[in-house]
Order: sequence, then structure tokens, then C-alpha cells
Amino acid sequence: MGAGGRMPVPSKGKKAKYDVFERVPSEKPPFTVGDIKKAIPPHCFQRSVLHSFSYLLYDLVIASIFYYAASHYIHLLPPSLSYVAWPVYWFCQGAVLTGVWVIAHECGHHAFSDYQWLDDTVGLVLHSALLVPYFSWKYSHRRHHSNTGSLDRDEVFVPKKKSGISWFSKYLRNPPGRVLILLVQLTLGWPLYLMFNVSGRPYDRFACHFDPKSPIYNDRERLQIFISDAGIMAVVYGLYRLMVAKGLAWVVCHYGVPLLVVNGFLVLITFLQHTHPSLPHYDSSEWDWLRGALATVDRDYGLLNKVLHNITDTHVAHHLFSTMPHYHAMEATSAIKPLLGKYYQCDRTSVFKAMYREVKECIYVEADEGDQKKGVFWYKNKL
Repeated sequence: MGAGGRMPVPSKGKKAKYDVFERVPSEKPPFTVGDIKKAIPPHCFQRSVLHSFSYLLYDLVIASIFYYAASHYIHLLPPSLSYVAWPVYWFCQGAVLTGVWVIAHECGHHAFSDYQWLDDTVGLVLHSALLVPYFSWKYSHRRHHSNTGSLDRDEVFVPKKKSGISWFSKYLRNPPGRVLILLVQLTLGWPLYLMFNVSGRPYDRFACHFDPKSPIYNDRERLQIFISDAGIMAVVYGLYRLMVAKGLAWVVCHYGVPLLVVNGFLVLITFLQHTHPSLPHYDSSEWDWLRGALATVDRDYGLLNKVLHNITDTHVAHHLFSTMPHYHAMEATSAIKPLLGKYYQCDRTSVFKAMYREVKECIYVEADEGDQKKGVFWYKNKL
């Protein structure tokens, strides 16, 4: 399938190409959430403790094998080979641990099991191990799902209007500048978001995922923010003890760099799912939940789709039904595509090409001139 599930139109004398820039409809769709749910086989909404744990156990076994190989064999290799082996380990381990992160993310959505206490326990342990404040992110991410596509209330990767673009942006609109933007996003984007709400929605005061008094949270949630912080502190202390015992270099090589890969994957996946030239954003005069949930795009990461538990190529279905387990999402996606029609967007462009293209094409959002619907905003690239 091409962009939006549409068939390509051949050009004379040229090979047919998918028009990934063709806009998704911004009008209210002719179907409801109930209609979409009826199109999905009922078993897709069923959560199984054993099934969910089987995926987690599989990931942990693979991660353990990678760790064992790195800690026992890489140092035995000649230096020329170890310089290759370490990056291979970092990428592979980071990809597998991103899969673990996705399962913890499912716990936050109550998609792991039918038991909220079990989901929160598993999610707290897994996310804390990856230095993510579980409850803190769970609540901000829930608000993202509740307000996707809203310029006023969405929580993450909220695009700027032209008037909000920084003065120095024009100096980054060249190939080296775009590469610099991507490098900063993929390395620092995740911790900057957690600590300083960078790329998040504006608040009237300082917002931080580690601060129980942050405006991100309400009074009923603040105690759980303390619990999230305690989980992070426990893992940080464990890492400190490891550094004392094994040394800083050992911890960085075996844990630190794979964690950077995880963080990079998280930012890249989220960025590409919500940033696309064909996707609309809405202000409060036009936004509604269903159109906002449909303003996202499925991407193709090749073999990594399975490693990442299909969070990449089933994201539209995930935004429509976030409590659905990942192991049913592919079947659900196939079931809803005929109903969604042009409202479904899937871009199979190479991830490397897409990440550069989106940084180039999606600079700010603005309503089209002459469009009567002033509350619908589209990505623009002309400063």
C-alpha cells in the first residue's frame, strides 16, 4: 500500500511513484470510532498475561545473550575486530531494549494484561531500568493520546506556527544544519523532553517529568510521580555500584551506549509517526478526537518492525485503540484499512530518507491561504 492506502498514478514515461505528499482528508470522517471497532475481530481486544509475558521473556533472553557475548568475548577479539563488534552490540542491544521499552509502554496503556496493578508493576520495573519515570510518562503520554493533533493541548512534537519559529532557524535550513538538528534530536531529544519539556506543549510555568509539582500533573497523580522518581533513583544507585565495581567504561559500553540507542529510537519513532507533510493539525475551532487520532502515519522499518513489536507500522490502530495488545495490532490494521480509506496514512519511504525529508519539509504549520477552515494547519517549508 502507498500513502493513505491509495494506488499510484502512473506518469507518462516515468515509473509510477506513491504520492506520499498527498494530504489526508481533514474533514470529519463518514465513520465513527464505533464503526472502526466493529470492523476489528473481537479477539484483537483480548489481553493475555501469558502471551504478553512470552514477548517480554523473549526480549530479555535475547538481551541477556547479547550482554553475555559482549562481556565475555568482545575483549578477546583483536582491536580491529572489537572496533566493529562494539557498535554491532550497541545497535542490536539498543534495538532489543527498545522492544522492552515498547512493552513497558503497553503497560502504561493497560494493554499488557487485564490487571492494572500487574501492568503498573511490570511497567515501573522495566521503564525504571531504562531510566524512564514510569508514572510520569504514563500520564503525559495518556494526555498525548487524548489530544493528538491538537495545537493547543497535545503533549509532544507540537509543531510551531510560523510566528513561533526561532530567529536562528533559517541558518539551519541547509544539509549540514538538518543533520545537526537530527543529531541533537536523536541524542539529546529524549532527556531534554523529560527534564525540560522540550518539544512539548507550552505551560505557564516550568514543566518537568521528574517534578511532582509540575503543571503536567494533577493532584491525584503527584504521589505516583514520587514513586517514579524513587524507581529512577534506585536504578541510578545500582549503576553507581556497578561503576565502583566494574569501572565507568564498562558501564558505558555495556549499558550506557545501548541506552542512548534506545533513546534515539524513541525520538525517531515518535517524530516520524507524527511528522509528515500529508498530516493536518488542528486548533480548538476544528479539533476533535477522531480526526486527531487519524493524524498520524504508519512507517516501515523493515526487519525492525518485529523487533520493535510493530509499534512502527501499526501506530494508527494504536492511537485509535491504545489498550489493544501489540500482538493483535497487525490484524487490526488490516481490518480497518478498507474502512478508513484515504484517512489511513502509511509511508514506506526508507527511514533514513524520511527522517531527513521531514526535517526539510516540516518546518512549521500554517493554514492555507483562502481556506475557509482557518483551524486546519499544514506543514510548510518556506521561511
